[in-house]
Amino acid sequence: MNTHGKNDNNKPSDGDSNDWKGKFSELVNTCQSELKKTTKIGMKMISASQSNTQLHDTYETMGRWLLEQVDAGKISVEDEEIRSMISKVKELEVQLKDYEREVQDIKKGE
Repeated sequence: MNTHGKNDNNKPSDGDSNDWKGKFSELVNTCQSELKKTTKIGMKMISASQSNTQLHDTYETMGRWLLEQVDAGKISVEDEEIRSMISKVKELEVQLKDYEREVQDIKKGE
């Protein structure tokens, strides 16, 4: 007597085998689809990171160029916010030079 999709020898019937194969195939297809999506997302994130780095580098280059032009007297800046940023940059440059000097002194044992 065949009950619950099994034959008399307690082996899965052909219907159970086909159902299992179908479910497994569906699972594999779903995993492949999700892997493709994840790969595409990862590639876009890498591209976005590269663009963000380039943007940061461009802002830095632009800022350095502006500072050089102001220092050389080629550009006159009246905007107080820009003047404040230039002052902050100069203060930070002095701090970094001082830190570097202090590190070198420590290395020399002074």
